[in-house]
Amino acid sequence: WFGLSTRARVIIYNKAAGQPVPLSTYADLADPAHQGKVCIRSSSNIYNLSLLAAMIARNGEAEAEAWARGVVDNFAREPQSNDTGQIRAVASGECGIGLVNTYYLARLAASEDPEERALAGAVGVVFPDQGGNGTHINVSGAGLVANAPNRENAILFLEYLTSETAQSYFANGNHEYPAVEGVAPSPALAALGSFTPDTINAAALGEYQAAAVMVFDRARWR
Repeated sequence: WFGLSTRARVIIYNKAAGQPVPLSTYADLADPAHQGKVCIRSSSNIYNLSLLAAMIARNGEAEAEAWARGVVDNFAREPQSNDTGQIRAVASGECGIGLVNTYYLARLAASEDPEERALAGAVGVVFPDQGGNGTHINVSGAGLVANAPNRENAILFLEYLTSETAQSYFANGNHEYPAVEGVAPSPALAALGSFTPDTINAAALGEYQAAAVMVFDRARWR
């Protein structure tokens, strides 16, 4: 399989209210200082599952569950909506903190709708864990199944998707980070800032996904 593009899982906060403290790591989302401030998607969301799977792979289930319980204690509301919904909630002041993927922010920032651009401008962005493992990323990819009837053409198509031309479509069409080095991200995405990504093997995110589901359930993260 090929990784074709990536997106980073970042923390956002309401600019008007100022950046809460502490807020530089994913662990900080569970800090009691943020009680009643956190808005986030449901535990069944794949982005949250992959983040928790990475935590389990590195630190074990007990530490990951303690984190999940801490975040639940800090919920401003029950998990709901998509990442755009979290941005709206933080921008409006309903929540102080949210966790979203970068391409949602860049889409709003690049929108022709002034209201959507205002949403993006109302939130500040933190790339977590820059002093540690790096910011968690999710990979969009494509693979070849073992019994593919047109194997050679399928491989050619995958190779095309990693070409500079196709990578620019991912960059500018959906505001994702190109997987191929040397291809520039969209201006709206680049404006969010540079960061060091987590380099954990993507296979671990699948390996520990079932454990992540159980941890979320025990933590009562719905």
